[in-house]
Amino acid sequence: MMVVHARLSGGEPAVEQTQFACDVISGLTARPKRLPPKYFYDEEGSRLFEAITELPEYYLTRCELAILHKHAPGMARLLSSPTALIEFGSGSSRKTRILLDAAPAIAAYVPVDISAQMLESEAAALRRDYPRLKVHPVAADFSQPFHMPPAVASLKRSGFFPGSTIGNFEPHEAAAFLRHAGRMLGQGAVLIIGIDLIKDPAILNAAYDDAAGVTAKFNLNLLVRINRELGADFDPASFSHHAFYNSERKRVEMHLASRRRQKVRVAGRTIDFRTGETIHTENSYKYALESFGALARGSGFTPLAAWSDPQGYFSVQALAVTE
Repeated sequence: MMVVHARLSGGEPAVEQTQFACDVISGLTARPKRLPPKYFYDEEGSRLFEAITELPEYYLTRCELAILHKHAPGMARLLSSPTALIEFGSGSSRKTRILLDAAPAIAAYVPVDISAQMLESEAAALRRDYPRLKVHPVAADFSQPFHMPPAVASLKRSGFFPGSTIGNFEPHEAAAFLRHAGRMLGQGAVLIIGIDLIKDPAILNAAYDDAAGVTAKFNLNLLVRINRELGADFDPASFSHHAFYNSERKRVEMHLASRRRQKVRVAGRTIDFRTGETIHTENSYKYALESFGALARGSGFTPLAAWSDPQGYFSVQALAVTE
């Protein structure tokens, strides 16, 4: 993690600023204000996201799990044997276990996630439940180059990227990520990836603004984390969660809107907010099967297979690295 040193204004002592601090200051001083969604996932954020996946409005996880349960054997037949399964942004291992159960070809598992605490917890559970599986967790930003564990150097690689996380990238970033994943996996490797499909905006809006307010807590927890880790003085009660489907951009947007005019101190900087001004915290792009196929082909992959739920809400696809 990059570390820079800075002296705060007003005679305050020097502090270390991590990449988190740099990204927060850069985002909050931008116009419009924004924060990277990868920072949602501290321990509490990870817990809240798991709670979101159980909500009645949040169809994504249910649909993807149903597809995996039904079609994992077909996915497994596409993987090399033996192979190391590289999971980008692993989080909970619930979906991974379905693939592990269906694919004896998987000799090693490399979960890559920015949340080191959850990573270690899930890795320990997998080692217990799959004693023959070699588990090598990597605490890293999966969207950037990372060091592959030497223990898997001799194995062919396969990739797993479930959860429609690809939708959190801007389209050009999604293409860059796919090219990065292709380089990490190698020529001929197969990537199993989940994508959320375009559908009725009412369904999308409900999924990201649930009646129980869990997604709101998840969004607001980002301010709590900034307070805790960067010594900021955000009042989360002075911000509200806004989520809506932007039909022109084909994405769900999440924002934190300031309820009043206020000033917030963050890592020695004063950030001004107007009433109603928002911090853009996440986009979740939705794809048509055809548009995602075009994105994959333009990013060095060949689509091999696609599976969807009966309602056509979600798709899991197999892509082969060709460039």
